[in-house]
Amino acid sequence: MGSLSDIYSRLPDSIDDLPPPPNKEAVVEADYRARHWVSQDKGPLKPGSVEHKRAIAQMFRDTFNPYKPSVIDWPKLDPETLHRVTSLPIWDIAVQTEGKARLRMAAYARLVQDPDIKDAISRNAWEENRHKEVLSKMVAAYNIPMAPEPPYIEPKDVEWAYLVTGFSECVDSFFAFGLFELAKRSAFFPAELIDTFEPVMQEECRHILLFANWLAWYRAVMPWYRRPFFELKVWAVWAFLGYERLSLAKDVDDKGEVHTQDNNFTVTGAKDIASVQLSLPDFMDLCLEEDDRRFAGYDKRLLRPTTAPAIARVIRDVGRGWQFVSGLVKANTRSARA
Repeated sequence: MGSLSDIYSRLPDSIDDLPPPPNKEAVVEADYRARHWVSQDKGPLKPGSVEHKRAIAQMFRDTFNPYKPSVIDWPKLDPETLHRVTSLPIWDIAVQTEGKARLRMAAYARLVQDPDIKDAISRNAWEENRHKEVLSKMVAAYNIPMAPEPPYIEPKDVEWAYLVTGFSECVDSFFAFGLFELAKRSAFFPAELIDTFEPVMQEECRHILLFANWLAWYRAVMPWYRRPFFELKVWAVWAFLGYERLSLAKDVDDKGEVHTQDNNFTVTGAKDIASVQLSLPDFMDLCLEEDDRRFAGYDKRLLRPTTAPAIARVIRDVGRGWQFVSGLVKANTRSARA
């Protein structure tokens, strides 16, 4: 595939090669820019238009944070906190997911002809590589046992792989926003570790913002005769992701120990990281609130992912309905016994 520097739009191969921040003020300013952006173009940003395409690429360039999450001072954890962190069944799959994402996005970027979209997706691939480096450094810092990483092989159907990665990130990031806030409120992670991973969560927000707008642009500029097959592929991707989320992945490390990884941890993990009781409908509300908060600083004319929030609203409303009905049944049962 060529060197990473060729693929990633002239960004350095490693996060260690990024320039250090000149001062604390520069770090704060870069963090603010990463969360706030409005296009200089006036009027609507219609998918398929030059203005919309230009805004997608400009947003991703302007909101790039060169310092966070590259600058990391891993906090020392007490034994109890260290056990909580290392026992989560997510680290193997998290590292491997980022490894797959960087390769799939870099592979897809090579096929894109439009220079603006090519640059944006290439940068997205570089940031996925940064996330993998961050996770790898954390694993090393806290001696988290890991299964050997599988070989990262360039996919045969590059578009399929890119769609799987993009839609998967849209779903996982939405629920991860709520899970991360829950971990913060319940003090499951120490404040220093929360601060370390906060920029990673915001970068995921930028990633799914890019994907949602790329998808709208791609559909708009696609020849009409390709559209039916593409939509069938999208439905197939969703079916694949649904099947994947219902399964557990297992790997064996170099000591022969089995590592079970929960593919659906972002949805089911609330009970594992919260010291407070939180119902499923309330967790869905938290995810929706955090989703709105993280997107609030970006141009409102850019499209947001909608499927995961729609799923969350259905789960919330069905859950609230079940709570109401079960409450009535219990009340009637108590009355009959009285």
